[in-house]
Amino acid sequence: MSRLINAFRRLGDLLIGSALKFGVIGLIAYAVDVGIFNALRLGLAGDDEWFSGPLGAKVVSVTISTLVSWFGNRFWTFREHRRQNFLLELLEFAAIAVVGMGISLLCLWVSHYLLGFQSLLADNISTNVIGLVLATAFRFLMYRFWVYGSHRSDALSTIRAREAEAAERP
Repeated sequence: MSRLINAFRRLGDLLIGSALKFGVIGLIAYAVDVGIFNALRLGLAGDDEWFSGPLGAKVVSVTISTLVSWFGNRFWTFREHRRQNFLLELLEFAAIAVVGMGISLLCLWVSHYLLGFQSLLADNISTNVIGLVLATAFRFLMYRFWVYGSHRSDALSTIRAREAEAAERP
């Protein structure tokens, strides 16, 4: 029974540590996302209708904030699980981010076009509050257990463990 309790404690410690780091990186990426979104919505990038519209502005802001998030999570949050094949890791990270962006865009679309809440404040609440909470929970679980999961054979920690095992053999 005590082994089971210790296993749960270790799992909790790992998840809490990862979640806190993920949260710090997420706040930085969130600031980038919201800043770029609002700058584009206010027309600071010019008069291009797609970039200044709610959906186009969100696509651009999420794309840039995803790269910020990938760097932070790769080199800090999940550094012991980062992968040797960083391009595949980035592709998987981006795929999860696209689904997360879809969650935020869906919230924005429902609010802006279906419910008719078309103010900048309503756009921010729907995408940067409601969409953010739903998408963040999804992304954390997928990044932790799929992209940076301990099951990955090309994770740097797995490679190091195999090398250590091989060095111990006579």
